[in-house]
Amino acid sequence: MKTNTQQLQDFSTQVRRDILRMVHAVNSGHPGGSLGCTEFLVTLYQELMDRKEGFDMNGIGEDLFFLSNGHISPVFYSVLARSGYFPVSELATFRKLNTRLQGHPTTHEGLPGVRVASGSLGQGLSVAIGAAQAKKLNNCNHLIYALLGDGELQEGQNWEAIMYASAKKVDNLIATIDLNGKQIDGTTDEVLNMGSVRAKFEAFDWDVLEIKAGNDIEAIIAGMTDAKSRTGKGKPVCVLLHTEMGNGVDYMMYSHAWHGKAPNDEQLAKALEQNAETLGDY
Repeated sequence: MKTNTQQLQDFSTQVRRDILRMVHAVNSGHPGGSLGCTEFLVTLYQELMDRKEGFDMNGIGEDLFFLSNGHISPVFYSVLARSGYFPVSELATFRKLNTRLQGHPTTHEGLPGVRVASGSLGQGLSVAIGAAQAKKLNNCNHLIYALLGDGELQEGQNWEAIMYASAKKVDNLIATIDLNGKQIDGTTDEVLNMGSVRAKFEAFDWDVLEIKAGNDIEAIIAGMTDAKSRTGKGKPVCVLLHTEMGNGVDYMMYSHAWHGKAPNDEQLAKALEQNAETLGDY
């Protein structure tokens, strides 16, 4: 059942609460990028992807998603749990001993919704391309989605994959780049200026579009619907998603400081005041 914008916004608000409470409970994790990608992942799973009930690794007859920037696992876990892949109560085990919800997603514990381990950056796009080509070999018309960080593009394997995808006309793939302009050591321009990401993807013969308001649900729906319409035309599709790290928590926004830092008790309370409980805390 498709949802309306308010339902998606309420879902996003609850996911933000989950993220904040998860990282606070263990005083570790990555809230900044997780908060920045909340609206995107919520909209992807609740509105855009054609997915089945339940989970199997092969994913025959449905769209698949691969998270490449695996450190934003808090948002991924919350969206998966609240989309029915595993109990929401399991979010309370995040980063604890013997948990299935490790700091970076892994597959060896069999967590539903996770198809690839993503501890090392720069590898997710390669996996997504392989899955996209498998879809073609299986005569399956469903799509592959991947999410990458902009700082992650400083890893060289991405560019081999980007070159390969266009050369082999992997046109059932939509790769979204979270363009928040920040990474753990500062801004992406300060750490390693990449110039125009759009120009680079276009030079590698990808079809590129931008979502300027990457934390606005209606803009995400419009942009990703456009992206879906461009698939199947001989080129892989790249979506440049402009987000704000720490979105939804005023003191976390406009800085890279909260890339990998958990809030203390007082900071958590302030953040939760800005994100009212909507779907019920775990």
